[in-house]
Amino acid sequence: MSTLHKTNPTQSSSYIVDSGDYFITTLSAGQTLKIIDLEGNQAADTLFYNADNPVERYSATDTIATQGAVYLTEGSRLMSNQQRCMLTIIEDTCGRHDTLGGACATESNTVRYDLEKRCMHACRDSWMLAINEHPEYGINKRDIGHNINFFMNVPVTPEGELTFADGISAPGKWVTLRAEMNIVVLVSNCPQLNNPCNGYNPTPIELVIA
Repeated sequence: MSTLHKTNPTQSSSYIVDSGDYFITTLSAGQTLKIIDLEGNQAADTLFYNADNPVERYSATDTIATQGAVYLTEGSRLMSNQQRCMLTIIEDTCGRHDTLGGACATESNTVRYDLEKRCMHACRDSWMLAINEHPEYGINKRDIGHNINFFMNVPVTPEGELTFADGISAPGKWVTLRAEMNIVVLVSNCPQLNNPCNGYNPTPIELVIA
């Protein structure tokens, strides 16, 4: 696993995050985060927190209610659990990002796939490693909640169920977000091998902070 865990970048910087690795940093209000799907069909499971008060964090329910849509794209405003805008998507060449499917975990791998899958690495493991290796961000286990799955395709069926499907992204697609407050961003570049969210072939992503 790589060690690209940057604190307080002050100028435009680019980082490659391997599949199964995490990336944690802070963004100042007004900075942008560009996430690039380098090889296509990768899933970037991402959490956002108010850097000045991590109790305030991204909320899927508030975001969906505010914009009246379950998918994210250009113009979407990412809302916090205190009904404040945390970030705005200002560019999106993919067209749709999931905010319902959640993150893979050893427990869900067991339930969805097989008991033998429990030992496989999962996004929740990456997040837990990140917050344990970087206590300076003030994030605890209880703060791990709603996440966004950038580039991930999770269609909602007519019956209201969620399904994991082949991605709609492609090599070089990107999404850019502007921070509307000081933000802690925590990314797990998904290692999932059991569903088609990343084509059964986890690949690196690139993050550009400006």
